[in-house]
Amino acid sequence: MSNALIESQEHRDLRAAVAALGARYGREYTTAVVRDGKQPDELWAEAGKLGYLGVNLPVEFGGGGAGIAELALVLEELGAAGCPLLMMVVSPAICGTVISRFGTPAQKERWLPGLASGTLRMAFGITEPDAGSNSHRITTTGRREGDEWVLSGRKVFVSGVDIADATLVVGRAEDARTGALKPCLFIVERHASGFRWNRIPMELAAPEKQFELVMDDVRLPPDALVGSEDAGLLQLFAGLNPERIMTAAFALGMGRYALGRAVDYARTRQVWREPIGAHQALAHPLAQSHIEIELARLMTAKAAALYDAGDDAGAGEAANMAKYAAAEAAVRAVDRAVHTLGGNGLTTEYGLASLVTAARVARIAPVSREMILNYVSHRTLGLPKSY
Repeated sequence: MSNALIESQEHRDLRAAVAALGARYGREYTTAVVRDGKQPDELWAEAGKLGYLGVNLPVEFGGGGAGIAELALVLEELGAAGCPLLMMVVSPAICGTVISRFGTPAQKERWLPGLASGTLRMAFGITEPDAGSNSHRITTTGRREGDEWVLSGRKVFVSGVDIADATLVVGRAEDARTGALKPCLFIVERHASGFRWNRIPMELAAPEKQFELVMDDVRLPPDALVGSEDAGLLQLFAGLNPERIMTAAFALGMGRYALGRAVDYARTRQVWREPIGAHQALAHPLAQSHIEIELARLMTAKAAALYDAGDDAGAGEAANMAKYAAAEAAVRAVDRAVHTLGGNGLTTEYGLASLVTAARVARIAPVSREMILNYVSHRTLGLPKSY
């Protein structure tokens, strides 16, 4: 995607700068962090200091004043270097975007400078044990008691809550006029009374761990509510579209890393008289993966451009398509890379085996490919729902 008609010089410069940062850390760094049970704090801190973590946040709060397009480029390039930062999807992209768009002046002042610099991190809690992909079945409820909010419920698969200073929780609050429950967003700081988390054991080689949240009558101040009680879904989807775009970028980086390792190996590995990459049985699948990744990159760029232009409806469709395409491309790229390397593809040395599981995550989170196909069939093609 080096054509100036597709990507600006500014974007190409950003890619090059982030790629240089990623090259100084690489897959070996991430592997060591996971092995030692640590977090990629050094990379996170340096990326924050260089302005990459907050490139999408407002200038007046220490951000770069750009958009999700630029933030996605950062995550993709770090992933292509083998050292992605998953919390970028959550902290600046979801939480930073929601607070930027809907937060009060005090909330912006409290959170955005730290999110931009990386000195503060936020997690995001939406998925519930019994609700799955159906956000209308969310049972986490906030009720008013005097000036306070009281929040109760459970969440699962919350990334990085153990390292987050606060969690943006999707709940429901009672409409004072109708009594109906409607979606609302609450900022819950990590030390809030009644707020606790339990780690979910996962077969994933990633620094960021997954948690169940338990909220047992967590008392929150009045300003814990983000935005208006009457704009819950608007505010929610303002965060979910960037999440899909960033997940696409995460998958693209992973796919590019795997493909790069496979191409390097196929170019040099000799079994008979010529390198194995000369054989079409290996060359063609790798070429297919390159094409699939490039197509997914274009859709991701389109989704980010629409979102940054303020077209939430258009961005929703494109973000879902981008996430779908990037996840499929990543899964196939990783599979083909492992197959190209044969036994070496499953060794620790080459760093591909752990991506087999990681690539599957992009297919199921934050929304499964089947739910994306539902979205496209209903919203884009106008076909009737089955549910």
